[in-house]
Amino acid sequence: MSAETKDLIVPSAQAHTGQGLGTGNPADAFVVEPARTRSAKTPRRTRTNFEMLAWLFMRLSGVVLVVLILGHLLIMLVLDGGVSKIGFAFVAGRWASPFWQFWDLLMLWLAMLHGANGMRTVITDYAEKDSTRLWLKGLLGVATVFTVLLGTLVIFTFDPNI
Repeated sequence: MSAETKDLIVPSAQAHTGQGLGTGNPADAFVVEPARTRSAKTPRRTRTNFEMLAWLFMRLSGVVLVVLILGHLLIMLVLDGGVSKIGFAFVAGRWASPFWQFWDLLMLWLAMLHGANGMRTVITDYAEKDSTRLWLKGLLGVATVFTVLLGTLVIFTFDPNI
């Protein structure tokens, strides 16, 4: 580090006083502190990569969902004759195929997990109290698990002979 750079680094207490570097330039009041260095007491890993993985999941699941949903709409509304053709028999015929069961299952799981992850982020950002955040995330988790399990059960146990 050069001598000129060392002169610009100020202790943390001085950086937050708004006094700046004493150069008279008002912009000097906003000094960026130097990065902290690791010591022997600093844990090797200070946090998990959960947020990065959640961010990555949102991007990847969003791309897959666009393909699944546009394919679903194209097939259901354009190629198969539109909304007027969709009924119990149509769904029974469609879910007789393992391909369509998997398609709809993947669409259900990704949509629910994608939406729950987005809501988890909103709760984290806007719920101020820790107890409120805990309860809201708990309710979100219960609702997500319930919907995914119920939807999966319906897809795999659907009986057209009712």
